[in-house]
Amino acid sequence: MDQAMGRLYGLGLGSGDPELLTLKAYRLLQAAPVVAYPVSDGGKSLSRSIVADYLRKDQIEVPLWYPFKLEQSSQPYYDEAALKLSGYLNAGHDVVVLCEGDPFFYGTFMYLFNRLSHQFQTEVVPGVSSIMASASMLETPLTYRNDVFVVLPGILPAEILAERLAIADAAVIIKLGKNFSKVYSVLQQMNLLDRARYIERATMPNQKIMPIREVNPAEVPYFALISIPSQWQPE
Repeated sequence: MDQAMGRLYGLGLGSGDPELLTLKAYRLLQAAPVVAYPVSDGGKSLSRSIVADYLRKDQIEVPLWYPFKLEQSSQPYYDEAALKLSGYLNAGHDVVVLCEGDPFFYGTFMYLFNRLSHQFQTEVVPGVSSIMASASMLETPLTYRNDVFVVLPGILPAEILAERLAIADAAVIIKLGKNFSKVYSVLQQMNLLDRARYIERATMPNQKIMPIREVNPAEVPYFALISIPSQWQPE
């Protein structure tokens, strides 16, 4: 790799609380001349909002628009984003890409990493995932000792959710949104509602924790999850 080229950094920002940003991520963010981040419809960027107070006015900001719709593939947009960032990297500019949570845990940066890491020196900085942050906010340990722990996307079919939950000692179901009713029915059928804990937008200013039976399915956001903690008890 040409040393004259810029370096690419994928920064995990954590679950939403700006104070959960690691010291390393903060240092790299402050030093980078170019800051890229995903934006949704309307040009809004959750990742940028998390670190807005840490950005410098002289930094070049590069919004990367992705559709984030199940019926529409985002892959062509990642191709376009990679091409855009390549221009800065080839010009010798270091680029940091902001990513909510952890870059390699359902993070958008993974798709840029797959496209660019073989061309440019790349470093990934881990972040606090929503799963770990939610456990702390719920004040409920996830696992003990030799527990089998699974993470399940709520978009999975009901039968697969039930199959995976049946072999787990503890679980977290993410990406709820419009999938909440389906997930709720599965938990009800498996007698797991009493163990289930619901939280949305963990560590953000608008965080909400409520009994799962009181959740309005029509109001469940994408950034919500259900935790089913371990039943292990001290002997």
